Amino acid sequence: MAPRLIIILGDQLDRASPALLKGDKSRDTVLMMEVAHESRHVPSHRARTVLFLSAMRHHAAWLRDQGWHVRYVTLDDPANTGTFAGEITRAARELQAREAITVEPGEHRVRADLAKACTAARLSFTTLEDPHFLTPRAEFEAWAKGRKETVMEYFYRRQRTRLGILMEPDGTTPLDGRWNYDQENRKSFPRTGPSPKPRPLLRFEPDALTRDVIACVERTLPELPGSLAQFAWPVTREQAVELLKDFVRHRLPLFGPFEDAMWTGEPFLYHSALSAALNLKLLHPRECVEAALAAFERGKVPIESVEAFIRQIIGWREFIRGTYDREGPDYETRNYLGHDLPLPDFYWTGKTDMACLRECVTQVLDHAFSHHIQRLMVLANFSLLAGVHPKAISDWFLGMYVDGVDWVTLPNTLGMAMHADGTTTKGPVVGTKPYAAGGAYIKRMSNYCTKCKYDPTQRTGEDACPFTTLYWDFMHRHRARFAKNPRMAQLLANLDRFGEEQVQQITISANAVRERIGIAK
Repeated sequence: MAPRLIIILGDQLDRASPALLKGDKSRDTVLMMEVAHESRHVPSHRARTVLFLSAMRHHAAWLRDQGWHVRYVTLDDPANTGTFAGEITRAARELQAREAITVEPGEHRVRADLAKACTAARLSFTTLEDPHFLTPRAEFEAWAKGRKETVMEYFYRRQRTRLGILMEPDGTTPLDGRWNYDQENRKSFPRTGPSPKPRPLLRFEPDALTRDVIACVERTLPELPGSLAQFAWPVTREQAVELLKDFVRHRLPLFGPFEDAMWTGEPFLYHSALSAALNLKLLHPRECVEAALAAFERGKVPIESVEAFIRQIIGWREFIRGTYDREGPDYETRNYLGHDLPLPDFYWTGKTDMACLRECVTQVLDHAFSHHIQRLMVLANFSLLAGVHPKAISDWFLGMYVDGVDWVTLPNTLGMAMHADGTTTKGPVVGTKPYAAGGAYIKRMSNYCTKCKYDPTQRTGEDACPFTTLYWDFMHRHRARFAKNPRMAQLLANLDRFGEEQVQQITISANAVRERIGIAK
């Protein structure tokens, strides 16, 4: 029988992959490919690229130990064509393969690329559903079908009931009668900062294989942004499990109440930093939920923290994946608010006089990571208010984070953060209103404003916080659209109280901000 190719991509490192279960070690070859195009189609942070490639090489070593024949194409292989299509064609020709098997890629672009490549290589192509998720595609479609709005909160409640998580014995009532603890989980830190001081994130110093990858990336892709000086992410299944255990033991108890808080010099606080390991399939979401529940049942974690973490796993993560699949390949082209400005240069350098943005961008450059409120309410919020094109900031998030994969990044950024995923026939999908805020929110939830030259209480003038100025300009520019949204009525009423002259000054100040950061038309 002709050999088959089992194609494993960089975010498909599940040791129980159905593609492996369907394979035959005696005749099949696992094909894994490091292709430069995947780090260049959007500029990929050095740490993101190293994480993917190192995790792939470690997975390939594990596969060989299990008796698999692995055809592994390294980034610096002189014969490397630099694309999936080129490598699949080359492998099929050299191995005389007639068939390819893979787990369905998570990204629309890669799905299309693989199908096209296999057709060109005259390979019959079988794709298997990814069992890594808790919600099969048909299950999400059944829930979403016919709904005027697909609201995550209602999906989350269905998930809790369907999966039997944090429920009373009757199976229909949430534990303690509450679906969420949002009110308890919006605390900011006192002036003295986080207490107790967060335990440092568990580090995994690069081994010889990872050091080889670092050298290869620095040599082959020197133009990539970001730093590798702090690289210590888990690159194996065993390390990812260690990180999960460390989070549950040391940071989960305080995660819930302070999940929205930010603090200078604390890039991780009480957050799990497990998203990259989950997205590469080094961890399964079910084991993360089970570890958190076990700690809760032992009395080690309060309910507000375990609920907040589980909500992110079974609720938001699954909802985002379902939305991405359901909305289809044209999702990335949407621009509901018609924003068209370029991304400011400081997103690549961290050089800005706005303290919050300087802190958050620098953190991303150093670690390829920031937590969800830094992403949503600082980095994406500024782009939303300024009028940056939604695809420009979505691509930045995709490339600059270790957990950046398109099915996660696009709905979170273009949808939730940029309020851009509406169409001419329906409103935005992920958010029922924009997640927009001025400087007052950042001041309340962080210490960033204490050493900033700008005043978050001022709307106009040189000393006004750019977030505050741009927030009210954003409301004014989109007034007609937002007037149709009942959730925006109170905010627009506040705008009415300013008077025409003040609104004009806000417009002038907002244009000055755009001019100062180099994105004005």
